[in-house]
Amino acid sequence: MSASHPKQYLKINNKTVLEHTLTLFERLENCLSIMVAIGADDAYSFQETSKSFIKAHSCHGGKTRKESVYNALKSISDIKDEDIILVHDSARPCVTDQEISELLTALSNTRAATLATPITSTLRKSSSGNIAGDSVARDDLWSIQTPQAFRYGDLLRAHETSANDATDDSQLVSSIGIPVKLVQGSTRNIKITYPEDLEITKAFMTQNTETRIGQGFDAHAFDENKKGPVRLCGIDVPHTHALKGHSDADVGLHTLTDAIYGALGAGDIGVHFPPSDMTFKDMDSAIFLEKAIELMHSRGGKLINADVTIICEAPKIS
Repeated sequence: MSASHPKQYLKINNKTVLEHTLTLFERLENCLSIMVAIGADDAYSFQETSKSFIKAHSCHGGKTRKESVYNALKSISDIKDEDIILVHDSARPCVTDQEISELLTALSNTRAATLATPITSTLRKSSSGNIAGDSVARDDLWSIQTPQAFRYGDLLRAHETSANDATDDSQLVSSIGIPVKLVQGSTRNIKITYPEDLEITKAFMTQNTETRIGQGFDAHAFDENKKGPVRLCGIDVPHTHALKGHSDADVGLHTLTDAIYGALGAGDIGVHFPPSDMTFKDMDSAIFLEKAIELMHSRGGKLINADVTIICEAPKIS
């Protein structure tokens, strides 16, 4: 990736790759728990990424994929041999609910299954100097993806008894004689490996977004007993009187905050910061706006543009 930190903690649309992946499984009703194998130095990064996920737990991985998955399997408590385990690459944040559902359906009549796609490109071996060598027939060749689905007991036995240092768990399970069903997935289920994969993944995710418009409105009277300035959009404007309000009465930021909550379908500023709560007495309205922005980002949103119109006879605004 040529990146300064692990690819699962790189960001796409203000969320880490791992955060996008965790979201997929957290929202599945029949997913009871998520165990993430993390690097020994990644505890803080994982904590920051996973703090909003109630199903996510972590264990330390190993030097190889096999060691990491094995450590994760041993870290799961209260599990039976027939319980279903899905093994998934955190760097595949574009898998869909439908693909996971089809994988689980396949497991109803087989012991193991994996998402995969048929090979469509011409394949050739290379010789020294990257000279094209023998062609490889692509008939019946598949590119293996994740998630991969197993019964816990089968997968644990495969890890404990197979000396094969496989590159994925379907290979390990096959090595102990358990057939693995290939469930056709999609090439959109990309594994982020190279820098350009981030842009491809972002394009896939953007196709699933929608544009929303929120409209806010707020009005504050002047406080006859309070001298200025007037706080407007975080700026103190000189005036004879201040505006009346529970917080700092910043009518501009209140309106913008309301518009963001409206676009999210998340009520209005009074729902999140009720005037009956003395915690918000005289509070800087920039905090209200920051909280609205945080909620928008947590849902994968991005603020494209905003326009605030201030209507007043005085002070003069230009």
